[in-house]
Amino acid sequence: MSLILLAKGFALGISMILPLGSQNAMMLNQGINRNYHLLTALFFALSDILLITFGVMGGSFLLASNEIIFDLLTWGGIIFLCSYAAMSVKAAFSRTVDSSTSSSAKKSLKIVLISSFLVTFLNPHVYIDMLMIIGSVGGQYQGSNKIYFMLGLMSASVFWFFTLAIGAARLSKQLSKPRIKGAIDITVAVIMFSIAWSLLTTWLAK
Repeated sequence: MSLILLAKGFALGISMILPLGSQNAMMLNQGINRNYHLLTALFFALSDILLITFGVMGGSFLLASNEIIFDLLTWGGIIFLCSYAAMSVKAAFSRTVDSSTSSSAKKSLKIVLISSFLVTFLNPHVYIDMLMIIGSVGGQYQGSNKIYFMLGLMSASVFWFFTLAIGAARLSKQLSKPRIKGAIDITVAVIMFSIAWSLLTTWLAK
């Protein structure tokens, strides 16, 4: 039974993380640039573990009942995602064939940590996935069954983010070619703008 619950948690976790959202887009870029990519993966995984624990243990009710918090998260997310998208567009069009510019593109540890924090905690979709959806499913289990389900969810986050970080870093030589990296930057920008737009339309539809 415990293995089944672990597998269920892992499968649900992967299905929540797999779509290319803001965290994955940033993780891909960090891996390609080999810019604190493992630390970024660790931050994202630990953040997911925190949110999973909070959601499964009943935190979803707190978020659902406080509209002001959700509004602040929504607008904070919109502003940050649009800013990140604009920087990605700028990076795509300012990229040159000269690979010597790649070193200057690397961000400091402080900037990476701040960006990781904002991408994670200013994205209401994270709360919807981790708290609302996962929280409601996890709330069906009790005792040790809930623990096994949570462990499955957590292992999915750890597996995914470190796989993406290591995979992108190993393929960085191929993915760092100006045209490919430029295309990735544009893709990241489109994803960020799309998420920001979906947040705005959801907020306006309330």
